Amino acid sequence: MGDPTVKVIVTGGAGFIGSHVCEALLSAGHEVTSLDNFNPFYDPAVKRRNIREILRHPQAARFKSVRADIRDRAAMNRVFRAFHPAMVIHLAAMAGVRPSIENPLLYGDVNVKGTQVLLEACRLSGVKHFIFASSSSVYGNNKKVPFSEKDRVDRPISPYAATKKAGELLCHIYSSLYRMNVCVLRFFTVYGPRQRPDLAIHKFTKLLFENKPIPFFGDGKTSRDYTYIDDTVDGVLKALRWTAGHGKKGAYEIFNLGESRTVSLKRMVSCLEEVIGKKARLRRLPPQKGDVARTFADISKARKILGYAPVAQFREGVVRFVNWYRRHAGS
Repeated sequence: MGDPTVKVIVTGGAGFIGSHVCEALLSAGHEVTSLDNFNPFYDPAVKRRNIREILRHPQAARFKSVRADIRDRAAMNRVFRAFHPAMVIHLAAMAGVRPSIENPLLYGDVNVKGTQVLLEACRLSGVKHFIFASSSSVYGNNKKVPFSEKDRVDRPISPYAATKKAGELLCHIYSSLYRMNVCVLRFFTVYGPRQRPDLAIHKFTKLLFENKPIPFFGDGKTSRDYTYIDDTVDGVLKALRWTAGHGKKGAYEIFNLGESRTVSLKRMVSCLEEVIGKKARLRRLPPQKGDVARTFADISKARKILGYAPVAQFREGVVRFVNWYRRHAGS
């Protein structure tokens, strides 16, 4: 994506990652439409607050928030006709491994059908640049680390992971048939200000401040490649520039966006204790079905092709999140 102003649709733009992406696009001088259905997966007031934050941006005059469901073909076609986007960043999804086990049909409907509806809207309106938010969950319990984009990802262990892999395949089809430039971005446990309240760092922080026990699954050795939100957003914008600047039509690439470091559950809790200044009470529970043992990104491809270069250290990111939480708790 070069310097001239372009029109970008961000699905899930009222969410955690999406709201940050919208702000970064505005800062880069672009026109942005957020599509979000404000569903009750978590309190919709959180998303409304995110939109209010975007509307405080100095370039908010170039921002529009549209409430719509990505599964609604008529609504998507109306939005695309009205806005005439050049690019789409598709972040909207039913998220989370554990809830997908409880409601797999909903996850398939939103994440697979919704993605295809968007790709069709792009085809019909001539959009040639598409970013798809996938997940490290597609790697399953991959025994080889770090996880490479070349690794097989045909053994998911949750419905959520399966829907993300299905989305990747749909993107490949549309790239091949209709010469769309597509970047698939596999996110690795993104955290930071505005993080969803159901995710571990946010949930544990809230429980620590409230002096309530923390649900602690397994022996604490499971580990995640935590990625700070600013690094993730930087990767998204670099991917968008790549799709726009690639000379070949119908380019399709997959990139890991992680920090290429792992943090165990035990260490994550200890870090929160240290930063918050409270000792956690642990409610020990058996390992959860569908949870992978570890995630660990090989980011060499993203470094080489996109210029992706994450910089945040885990403790520094936790400090920033906790400071944000102190300012916004109860709001």
